[in-house]
Amino acid sequence: MQPQKRTLLYAIAALIVLAIGYGFMPEPINVETAEVQQGHMRVVIEEEGMTRVVNRFVVSAPVAGFALRNNLDIGDPVSRGDKICDLEPLRSNVLDPRSRAEARSRVAAAEASLHAAMENARAAKADADFAKKDVERIRQLFKDSLVTQEKLDIAEATMLRTDAALNSSEFAVEVARHEKEAALTSLKYSAAEHTANVTEKVLIKAPVSGRILKIHHESEGVVREGEALIEIGDPSALEVQVDVLSADAVKLRPGMPVLFERWGGDKPLHGRVRSIEPAGFTKVSALGVEEQRVLVISDIVSPPQEWTQLGDGYRVEAGFVLWEDKNVLQVPSSALFRTGSSWSVFTVKNKKAQLRNVQTGYSNGLRTQIVSGLTEGEMVVLHPDSSIKDGSRVSTRREKD
Repeated sequence: MQPQKRTLLYAIAALIVLAIGYGFMPEPINVETAEVQQGHMRVVIEEEGMTRVVNRFVVSAPVAGFALRNNLDIGDPVSRGDKICDLEPLRSNVLDPRSRAEARSRVAAAEASLHAAMENARAAKADADFAKKDVERIRQLFKDSLVTQEKLDIAEATMLRTDAALNSSEFAVEVARHEKEAALTSLKYSAAEHTANVTEKVLIKAPVSGRILKIHHESEGVVREGEALIEIGDPSALEVQVDVLSADAVKLRPGMPVLFERWGGDKPLHGRVRSIEPAGFTKVSALGVEEQRVLVISDIVSPPQEWTQLGDGYRVEAGFVLWEDKNVLQVPSSALFRTGSSWSVFTVKNKKAQLRNVQTGYSNGLRTQIVSGLTEGEMVVLHPDSSIKDGSRVSTRREKD
């Protein structure tokens, strides 16, 4: 065979072997990558909160009574000392047939007692008149030395006793007369009867200047002693209350910055933690899990003109800033995985995956700080699975920003 033909056959055989070998080679693994970046990073605790007026005054009924309808509406301004409600005495009860019969019997008994007292007074007056005349007669006899001093003293004592009995009987007549009037009031002031206009009213005034936040009792009707009537406050002085998990509350400190987002405005509002309440409470989550939560009170420090539309009881989303830095080397948290006790990532170089151990810092859930092991601009594999090994061939697609 000629050398040229032999060389051609060898070349064709080599190509066939290469083609077969290439066909059995594993295909590159499709992966999504992201760039290691240097930039701003913030670690926050996010929870829903609610605005509330700092100083809220609840005006309550000082006594039980009949509250008249007021003409105030929510949002109306009031000044200290302005009338906000009138409180009249409670209305009388309606007499059922049994109660009315009992009331009439008490009136009849009171009339009989009055007559008896008047008769007793007449008897006492007669005794008093007789004792007075007896004393005058004995005094004349004493002057003529016909009776002793003892006889005169006895007569005078009897006169004093009968006078006292007369006064007592007259007072008993007045008592019986008033008891009759009291018995008549049950019939006279029944709710079914037309009574005179109420002359006594309790005037309830605003304790402070502000706006009406809530009206608990708008229509007229009976109110109990201590029942809330109206709430007054200044809606321009707001604070934000947020209930956070107790495990997160221990990380917060007074003075810590807060960002209020998704409250309806164009940009977040800035705030500052004022206090963390020392006592927690149990709250059932939407999934039915009992959670221990703590109330955190924060002040809004942004200029008031930026949040003039906020009012009492508005929803906000609060982000408590635990840590923040403007120059942080970071990667998406989905690129990290555990290898033993260390964190690792896959970098991509020359279309091959390279295993790299890294040291991490802060994490906000989406992005993680890299302390060492990577440099800015390197590409890392996102969501690596068990099919990727150190040195595996990969085909990459860039994560969308």
